[in-house]
Amino acid sequence: MSTQRTSSYLAADATRVTRTRYSILAAILLLATVAYADRAILSIAGPGLAKEFGLNHVQLGYVLSAFSWAYVVGQIPGGLLLDRLGTKTMYGATLVLWSIATILVGFVGHVTTDLSMALGLLFALRFALGLIEAPSFPANSRVTVMWFPKEERGLATSLFASASYFAVAIFSPLAGWLTGKFGWPAPFFALGLIGIASAGVWAVVMHEPRKHPRVSQAELDWLVSRGAMVDIDAKHERLARPAISGKTLRLLLSNRMLWCSYIGQYCVIALSYFFITWFPIYLVQARGMDILHAGLATMLPAISGFLGGIAGGAISDWLIRRGWSVSWARKTPYIVGMAVGCGIVFSAFTESNTAIVLLMTLAFFGKGAAAGAGTWAIASDTAPREAVGLAGAIFNCIGNIGGIVTPIAFGYIVQATGGYTAGLYFVAAHCLVAAIVYLVFMGRIERVELNRG
Repeated sequence: MSTQRTSSYLAADATRVTRTRYSILAAILLLATVAYADRAILSIAGPGLAKEFGLNHVQLGYVLSAFSWAYVVGQIPGGLLLDRLGTKTMYGATLVLWSIATILVGFVGHVTTDLSMALGLLFALRFALGLIEAPSFPANSRVTVMWFPKEERGLATSLFASASYFAVAIFSPLAGWLTGKFGWPAPFFALGLIGIASAGVWAVVMHEPRKHPRVSQAELDWLVSRGAMVDIDAKHERLARPAISGKTLRLLLSNRMLWCSYIGQYCVIALSYFFITWFPIYLVQARGMDILHAGLATMLPAISGFLGGIAGGAISDWLIRRGWSVSWARKTPYIVGMAVGCGIVFSAFTESNTAIVLLMTLAFFGKGAAAGAGTWAIASDTAPREAVGLAGAIFNCIGNIGGIVTPIAFGYIVQATGGYTAGLYFVAAHCLVAAIVYLVFMGRIERVELNRG
């Protein structure tokens, strides 16, 4: 291993505990933010796009859900590829491809003005985006398992799990401005180019722990001693790893603790997809905001959700360091956060746009805290060593069914009722269900061992 770094560097810095893992964390936060921005951008462009092609609420709901159909389908194949090919190559290649798919969405209006053809193209391109992007969040989980010990993993996972808010806070105002000035295709062109540039950053920054040119031996030893799986991406480990068996798959699909985490992720994703799909449209169509002000109005809840995610992960790690069990250190912020998230329902009882934004801000702080402590952190804590990619893929696959159901169900509810009130009840119910599942049914959180099954 020492031959993979220069002897002069080792001599000078072997005993210095570097913080190289935080540059890796910054890289996955960047990529997760780009990934979520590509998903969310359609909600800002949605009103203009719907107006140009004449889409109704149900049709728009299907377009908004197209990403998640493919994202769910692609999770398990993507997870298997991650386990076999490694994170750096897989993530970099898919980032370039999904950025191209994003750019192509902006050209739909240049190809056709026919409703049926436009609807088909939009659905197909968003479907392609979801399929290509499928390995991204299992890859993030894999990187945190590789680079972070258990007592830091909550904060690390909370950052990339909260990227949806970070993406909305940064890109919604930008997308609103671009849409207002240049038309709805402009944000797709801008984000596609940002994604391609980010792939270059990833290629430079990402390395396996033992091969990283800036990691000291002291940091590497500390990671190993604290349980970081520094070798899971090493070529010899990947090639020696046995093929995933039906027994492994059955174990991952039959464990009660894991199923509770899957349901928890489903509920979190349902809220996320309301926020990144229908919430800006709700502000425009039901609250009378223009697209620029709707983009700006999403900033406060987005920033709050991001801060909530950091708080949830940090509190969870702090509780572990204070001697709490992993189970309650992860579950407590999740349960409290989702209980706070139920406050979204009060948006149905006010006519004040300011009050609605404030209620969403509080609700998404709670939801962010829950996601930061109790979703991907639990996936990282429980995944079998031999199948980290597959375990994360199943977790994300089942969870992201919420990304299919929520945009479509919300569209049907709005179309059927002529308003958004019932839809807000539908979204808030997910928070209550999630809190009950974690409190009553989940039990002890522990790493799944394949040799037990």
